[in-house]
Amino acid sequence: MSEESLLKAFGQNICQLRKELKLSQEQLAERAQLDRTYVSSVERGQRNISLLNICKLAAALDVLPGSLLANLGDFYEQ
Repeated sequence: MSEESLLKAFGQNICQLRKELKLSQEQLAERAQLDRTYVSSVERGQRNISLLNICKLAAALDVLPGSLLANLGDFYEQ
């Protein structure tokens, strides 16, 4: 998995969880104290997100930070 694919897969995890909670990007951003455009770029895989922001998004989605990385292990197995 390329770095670009890794970022996109992470963003898809965020997007999927957000949609399961029926939240808009704006609502998620507000909960996480981030800008909506930042959340949008994370979901599209255009940001290499910091650990602090992973934790903010996880808290806003009411999940553990590690769960946002759950299916990304393949990146390191190659």
